[in-house]
Amino acid sequence: MSILFSVRRALNQIPGLAATCTLTILLSGCQSIDTEGLVASNAPPEISGPAASAIAGDMVSRLAEQIGPGKATVALKADTSPFGQALEAALKGWGYAVVTDQKTDNGTTVVPLAYVIMPFDGQVLARLSTNSVELGRAYTVTSTGATPASALSLMRRG
Repeated sequence: MSILFSVRRALNQIPGLAATCTLTILLSGCQSIDTEGLVASNAPPEISGPAASAIAGDMVSRLAEQIGPGKATVALKADTSPFGQALEAALKGWGYAVVTDQKTDNGTTVVPLAYVIMPFDGQVLARLSTNSVELGRAYTVTSTGATPASALSLMRRG
């Protein structure tokens, strides 16, 4: 009988383990040396403006802790999704110059930035990637905004 309870307990833990493994895989980034190695930016258009702004504001504030506020020009793929626009506004609010497809001066430090926003298990997973750092976090989204639902995941490269 104790074997049956042990098997049942182990089977009950599988969904949580599977969710944890999936989250880890999704938040782990592509390790790359050049800008072409970053993931393609992607955000679903159904995320509301307030939720996109809340997620972008939180993620950019965490990015600024890692690369310094306003110390570089950020190269961002042009995007008309609510999150793409909110991310650009948040970056500018933190003092970053943002370029999409423009050329920059030779002496300008350019930080390529990619992002992924994806719905998962009733939450939204957000990831920002540069060549040197990758940030990830899960959020609970409501019609009025978004709140962090997990700790910040941080990976440094190099």
